[in-house]
Amino acid sequence: MENKLPFESIKREIIIKKESDTNPNLGRKPEQRSVVELIQYGIINLNKSSGPSSHQAADYVKKILNIKKCGHGGTLDPKVTGCLPIALGNATRIVQILLPAGKEYVCLMHLHKKIEEDKLRGAFAKFSGEITQLPPIRSAVKRQERKRKVYYIEILGINDQDILFKIGCQAGTYVRKYVHDLAKYLGCGGHMQQLIRTKAGPFTDGEMYTLHDLRDAYEFWKEGNEEMIRKIIKPFEIATKHLGKIWVFDTTVDALCHGADLYAPGISKLTSGIGEGDAVAIFTLKDELVCIGVASMDSDGLLVKEKGEAVKTTKVFMDRGKYIL
Repeated sequence: MENKLPFESIKREIIIKKESDTNPNLGRKPEQRSVVELIQYGIINLNKSSGPSSHQAADYVKKILNIKKCGHGGTLDPKVTGCLPIALGNATRIVQILLPAGKEYVCLMHLHKKIEEDKLRGAFAKFSGEITQLPPIRSAVKRQERKRKVYYIEILGINDQDILFKIGCQAGTYVRKYVHDLAKYLGCGGHMQQLIRTKAGPFTDGEMYTLHDLRDAYEFWKEGNEEMIRKIIKPFEIATKHLGKIWVFDTTVDALCHGADLYAPGISKLTSGIGEGDAVAIFTLKDELVCIGVASMDSDGLLVKEKGEAVKTTKVFMDRGKYIL
């Protein structure tokens, strides 16, 4: 069975509610932004190395690009490597929609004595689905037991007392604690030797870049070659890939930029699979992110209703005035 995080299992199709053209004099497609604009409204899938904290890695990005602020999408311990989305400049708040998204890790666990394979596989089966975790003493959350979901577990290899496995889990699952609890259940003790994050929401290890890559790309751009920096810095809209989407008419955009909620008459098209209460991303017809909100109805309702509140706006990203002639 293919390992998928919950949002990856949702098949979304674009449904037209009312066709409309967009004024070419208003806004700009994300891929047409200049590099200067990307540095202020972009996101990087950083391959964090072992050593720096997530905050330090974000700070290095800030210094390389000479910008005032950036933020990361989900803390990794200093020794943990892999996917660390870094949002740049005015796009920093986009990381808030990545924090609750599912994560995937590849972990090397060392058991303190050899365990029969059948017993080991049985323990992994028990520690899947909904599990209970007590966060470690050094953690960013209150230390009390809480439920977390393990979406999938796959043993990739067993070499004596070393077990390599892949885990897809709900945000806020502590893999180090998962290893400790599983080894305790087995009655042998054990610890996490190495951990790599391979997915953080829509970002995967299929296309990650190091701090060295970013530094080189920045220098190439300063010398007139922007090819590499455009590969590394993506329009921040990519961070919404895991969300349902709604596209609105040009005439609706500016009100949303002022924090207004979206009403049914402003919708041009949408994706299927939106549920009432889901976080959704609202776009212009040029695929520019306007805002994030909470759906007041499901896709079927959004498609047929001609009146009423469709989305409660929670975070606005587009500057005011871009869609006024």
